Parts: sequence; C-alpha cells; structure tokens
Amino acid sequence: MSLSVVILAAGLGTRMKSALPKMLHPVAGRPMVLYGVETACLLGAEAVVLVVGHGAEQVRAAVGDGVLYAIQPEPLGTGHAVMQAEPLLRGRGGTVLVYYGDMPLLRAETLRQLAAAHQETRATLTLLTLVADDPMGFGRVVRDSAGRVVGIVEDSVATPEQKRIRELNCGVYAFQAEWLWENVGRLQKSPKGEFFLTDLVEMAVAQGRRVEAVTTEDADQMLGINDRTHLARAEAVVRKRVAERLMLSGITLQDPASIYVDADVQVGADTVIYANTHLQGKTRIGARCRIGPNTIVRDSVIGDDCKVEASVVEEAVLEDHVDIGPFAHLRKGAHLARGVHMGNFGEVKNSYLGPGTKMGHFSYLGDAEVGADVNIGAGTITCNFDGERKHKTVIEDGAFIGSDTMLVAPVRIGKGAKTGAGSVVTHDVPPGAVAYGVPARVRKAPSDAAPPSEASAEHESDR
Repeated sequence: MSLSVVILAAGLGTRMKSALPKMLHPVAGRPMVLYGVETACLLGAEAVVLVVGHGAEQVRAAVGDGVLYAIQPEPLGTGHAVMQAEPLLRGRGGTVLVYYGDMPLLRAETLRQLAAAHQETRATLTLLTLVADDPMGFGRVVRDSAGRVVGIVEDSVATPEQKRIRELNCGVYAFQAEWLWENVGRLQKSPKGEFFLTDLVEMAVAQGRRVEAVTTEDADQMLGINDRTHLARAEAVVRKRVAERLMLSGITLQDPASIYVDADVQVGADTVIYANTHLQGKTRIGARCRIGPNTIVRDSVIGDDCKVEASVVEEAVLEDHVDIGPFAHLRKGAHLARGVHMGNFGEVKNSYLGPGTKMGHFSYLGDAEVGADVNIGAGTITCNFDGERKHKTVIEDGAFIGSDTMLVAPVRIGKGAKTGAGSVVTHDVPPGAVAYGVPARVRKAPSDAAPPSEASAEHESDR
C-alpha cells in the first residue's frame, strides 16, 4: 500500500497566548509537532508533508529535513492547507492520510487501522470518528437511515437535534489520492472566507463515492491542543503512557504520580526511580540505578549501578558505579568516571574526574581534569575565572587535596602530590611533593626532586 501523510501544522495558535508557535510547545519534553511526524514514520509513509504557516522557520528548525514542507501563507481553512500539499504529492497513488499536528496523543495503531479499513472497503474517503458524550466542540457525523455517512455538521451551526448526535468528527481522514487531488481544488469558500476539508464528505457522497468511518471511543487520542489547559491534559496522558512503558519494561517507579519522565528518556532494567524525580530531555540511564528522591536529570547519560540522590544533573556523563549526593550539582560538561564518589553540596562544571576519585563535600571543580584515585578535600575550590577568561586545573593520579584548598588556575598538581588544609595554590606542585600555606609553597619535595628554590628557602627562614 502506497501511503502519504499530510500533517496540518499552520495554525496561528492564538489561544495559546504565546510568542512560541503552537506546534513547538512541548509535551513531555518534546515539541508537539514531533509526535505527529514520528507517528507518520512508524506508519512507514513514503512521503510526509508538513503544512506550516506561522513560525514556519522555527518549526522547520525543530523538525529537520526528514519531511517535505508546504507553506500556507494565509490561514484560510483546512481545505486550503491541504491544497498547499498537492504540488508535492500529486502523481502519487495509494492513500493520503490527513491529520492535525496538534494531536500528539493520536496513536500509530489507530491510524494504521484507519488506513487498513480504507483499503479493505475500497472507499474514496474514510474518516475517524469518536463516540462520546462530551462533544468537545467537534462536528457531528450525519448518517442516513441506512447508516451511511452523508455529511458533517459543525458544532457552531448544528441544530438542537444534530447536537444530540454522539458520533463526532475527529479531523482525521484517509483519502484515495487521485480523488483527493482532483477534488480538493473544487472546495467552495465558506461565508467566513475559508475552505473546509469536511466539505469533501458531502462532495464524495454527491458523486456516489463510498464514504466510510472507523469509530473509536478513546477520547484521549482525539484531544487537540488549542490552549494551555489542553496542553496540560495532553502532558498528563503522555506522562502516564511513559510511566506505564517504563514499569512494563522492568523499571520501578516508587510513586508514578510524582515522577516526571520525558518522552525521549531511556532507562535500563531494575533501576528504581524515587518520588519527586524529573528525568528530562534525551537522558539515558543504565540498569540497576537508584535515582532520587528530589532529583533532576536533564540531557545526561548515567551508566549502570549508579546512585543519584536529591541532586541536579545537567548535560553530564556518569560512568558505571558512580554515586552522588545528596545536594550535588553536575553542570554542563561534567564527566565522572567509573567509581567516582561525589558527596553533598559539591558542584562540578566542564570537568573530568578520573576512576575512583572521591570528592566528599562542599567543593567546586570547574574546568578541571582530575586523574584516578584523587582525594578532593572538603571546601576545595578551583579558581578558574580571572574576570576575563577561564583557566584549567590539572590534578594528576593519586593526588591528595587537603580541605579548604584554593587552586588558582592555571595550575597543575602532580601525581601523588598533596596540599595542606587551607592552602592557596598559585603555582604547580611537582609529583610526590607536599605544598601548603598562603600562598602555598613546596614544603616537602619528593626524594628524587631538586632542592627547594632560593625563594622557598627564604620563605622557610622567615617563618
């Protein structure tokens, strides 16, 4: 079956009351338009046309080049929007699916059923309908005495009798491609000056064409986002779906109602997520981890067997067997190697901590490269910014940084070197040496090192 998809995403979204185009408002961390695009890909569509208007360049930047773009320069109705896709799809046979870009809850399985029914019945037009007591402002599906679909009446013009109809038009259609492109251009303007896709139903009926309907009772899928209340409802449904997917794949959610996981997050089996935890963006978490409570992880990669408690992790990498927190903060560019421990009230930014390094508490490492099995004492600070530029601190394997040490970058602490508590280190410390004081001086050089400098000797004698 040849299948093309047209996604209508050109609406102004005035009820959102936002400078951001409606299609880019996020639902569970993902712009809502991407749900419709992903669904089209899951269906195996040969061509996907996104009809855009307001904020077209922003939408294009978010979606990328995996779809074709048609521009609707003026918001002249759904029929007019589909007309803009015709030059891109005319000549392709098979089926054309049309749906809205502001329906992020619409499932691929539902559209697959619609397309299959359309093919099996050899219909010219098949529409998706919803049976519900709440009309939600949808048009009513009108049938004749034989039960055949003969038209759609919009809610605003429906008679009291028609308003009692429980079968609603969802705005989701399957068309025979050749018929659609031959007839969409024949739509007539409404009194408001718009072209409505719903008029194609009556047009097909008048031509003696077969019109079918596939009915659902799942109202959630049909939610179209027109304002922020709809956005919140859609968010709740997607997050519930994500939570169910995670739990069914072997992840424990201590309290699903208080755990917020974005749609693109991946979590490994036997991981436990505790209450009031937010997993955002494209975060990936390995197996057998303990995340939370009271934790935010955003666009980060966490390996297996890690523990993150009451902490914030942003654009960072944690290898296997890392534990941090409580109240730790990993900022962009932080990379903690296997077995690193980072205790409470620590912060790491744009730095690498080597395997087995311990950073107990109350410390800040910025623009640093730290080797393996280093001890970072409480209160250690890398003074990486001189007011104009950032500078790098290097701490080599096995070094011991005493509590309350200030490392004034650029500076290097050699392999196995030590700094005393309260030191202000402004010069490199050789491997194996011991330095302390304000400013710090090498007090004990390694056995194979040269004698202390004259300046250092003078400093010692002054004491």
